[in-house]
Amino acid sequence: VGFVSEDEYLEIQGITREQSGDYECSASNDVAAPVVRRVKVTVNYPPYISEAKGTGVPVGQKGTLQCEASAVPSAEFQWYKDDKRLIEGKKGVKVENRPFLSKLIFFNVSEHDYGNYTCVASNKLGHTNASITLFELNEPTSSTLLQEVKTTALTPWKGPGAVSEVNNGTSSRRAGCIWLLPLLVLHLLLKF
Repeated sequence: VGFVSEDEYLEIQGITREQSGDYECSASNDVAAPVVRRVKVTVNYPPYISEAKGTGVPVGQKGTLQCEASAVPSAEFQWYKDDKRLIEGKKGVKVENRPFLSKLIFFNVSEHDYGNYTCVASNKLGHTNASITLFELNEPTSSTLLQEVKTTALTPWKGPGAVSEVNNGTSSRRAGCIWLLPLLVLHLLLKF
């Protein structure tokens, strides 16, 4: 699209990867029907990482870090933690590589797994890297939820539109506890 040549050559100066694709050449004269040929143009370029995002995972859960890179030829991926290359088959960790995507999978995240990881994407034209963090995500436990419920139920609200307490707030606290109890039970049922 956008390239026309009346000559036997089509010269594209400063070609970019967006100009990769199929090009069509048509030759004609007054003697025979036109002859049309297609040519596939491939533009090689070094990798660039298009997406690398940190993720939070609770201890004991499965966690995945992803690194997406675009490159022609396809990128090869390597993962590092603290300048040490992660080897495939490390206990509890698996690396899945596809032509444009690499995943670092932790089957049972432990405290020592948290930290900064580096994804390196490379091909014969160059390399690039991105830093990705695996961080701890705390799951609310029933005791922390109960503590939050207690705190919420016993703390009077003093914002705009607040109703002043009657009988030292005991009746409003009791009413607050009554509607919070089913919420706590529902949370515990869904968790198990």
